[in-house]
Amino acid sequence: MQEIFETLKILAQEIQGLLWRANANYLESSNSNGDQQLEVDVMADKLIEKKLLELKCIKGVCSEEKQEAIYKQEGDYLIAYDPLDGSSLVDSNLSVGSIFGIYTQDFQGKNLKASAYIIYGPRVEIVFAHQEIQYLSFNGKEWIKKPTPILQNKGKINATGGTQRYWDIRHKKIIESFFASGYRLRYSGGMVPDLHQILIKGGGIFSYPATTDAPKGKLRKLFEVFPFAYIFELCGGEAIGENGIRLLELPCSNLHDTTPCYFGSKEEISKFRNNQ
Repeated sequence: MQEIFETLKILAQEIQGLLWRANANYLESSNSNGDQQLEVDVMADKLIEKKLLELKCIKGVCSEEKQEAIYKQEGDYLIAYDPLDGSSLVDSNLSVGSIFGIYTQDFQGKNLKASAYIIYGPRVEIVFAHQEIQYLSFNGKEWIKKPTPILQNKGKINATGGTQRYWDIRHKKIIESFFASGYRLRYSGGMVPDLHQILIKGGGIFSYPATTDAPKGKLRKLFEVFPFAYIFELCGGEAIGENGIRLLELPCSNLHDTTPCYFGSKEEISKFRNNQ
């Protein structure tokens, strides 16, 4: 597992370099979800795929940008990754990130053994989760260890996704109740920076509900949801889906399966659990 962590730290620096050098031009191609790809999306995807498949411990990889996984004959771990989450924010010069889920046997939440994310912002930082959290920041020369994020029982940040006109009335009422009690809206449209802020600020709620235009949610289980669910639980929070089910207990019907999801401090999560 340490070999994977060291490789991700190398990738963090190289992808930050891509973001500095590459433009934000859109290509004619689309990813597995039908979203038009940026040039830097494709470059980051190729870089991650190459680096990970070079590791003897890796049996296979699956990118959010592609329909199918790539497998090798040997290895112990499978990695599902989103090479550049929030890439539509690149031309606005907002923070973006990479997300990694590390599995054994097959791509299912019950088989997740570790996860990680990298955030590219004013600083390059990485959070790696394997039984415990390691949080590091790169200062241009070396990686510096930072205090482990700990979620308090309650926070003050509210980050909610999905177009409001398509929300269920119950979801709308819960969100409005947070604002009525003094919560602050913090939503960039990038999953990595939005969830990272909740972790670093010590609490809050991130929600991406079922909507009438996306009844199964929009965020992918393997590439985004399961990795962050594991991290939030290790930091003292919770991560649930519809009907209050723990996200990591959800089955995955295909590599790009999606789900409504809620990540946050325990008090905020309890409000969603009690109203579903």
